[in-house]
Amino acid sequence: MRILVVEDARALAAVVAEGLRDQGMAVDVAFDGLAAAAKIDVNAYDVVVLDRDLPGLHGDTICQMITDRDGDRAMVLMLTAAGSADDRVRGLTLGADDYLAKPFHFPELVLRIKALARRRPAARGRTLRVAGLELDPITRTATRAGVALHLSVKEFAVLEALMRAAPAFLSSEDLLEQVWDENADPFTNTVTVTVGRLRRKLGDPPVITTTPGIGYRIAPAG
Repeated sequence: MRILVVEDARALAAVVAEGLRDQGMAVDVAFDGLAAAAKIDVNAYDVVVLDRDLPGLHGDTICQMITDRDGDRAMVLMLTAAGSADDRVRGLTLGADDYLAKPFHFPELVLRIKALARRRPAARGRTLRVAGLELDPITRTATRAGVALHLSVKEFAVLEALMRAAPAFLSSEDLLEQVWDENADPFTNTVTVTVGRLRRKLGDPPVITTTPGIGYRIAPAG
């Protein structure tokens, strides 16, 4: 799951981003409306956590830009100090999918983000099942043939991405974009290393296949 946090209070943005990364999400950060607009044009996000009162471009303008898009778009969670009923109505009228006033409890923010991600038109059912594997992104549990898998945050996220894509391939660049964030070095071997650890934890027979020059995939059990 890839998230954009748009917040001009840098300390708060850093805390939110780090907390979401600890939940296994890939998180980018923008500190003003202009930077947010540029990132939204380049990257595909599942959810945008959007402060309303932003320098550069107002959060309302960013929200309208997202919701006016055709096809699959990011879900918008308005995060703002303006918590009156009129403010909430205004934000939702602009097309925001949810509204959370500051100060907020971080666990509630996480639950709302996950709920929004599930509501996206492109989202699939809660439990993923491929090739004897089962993964629940909400409870963050994964099993193979009924046996629990003990995965790191990134291993879990890579497995989820591969299961969602199955039987299609995901390249290293695809996995960097979906599991890491914009700060990931495209020349790093972190994907290879993480997939290698994941393979060992999944055990035999192998379920992740690699095709040089194309990428990784989980093929359905045949």
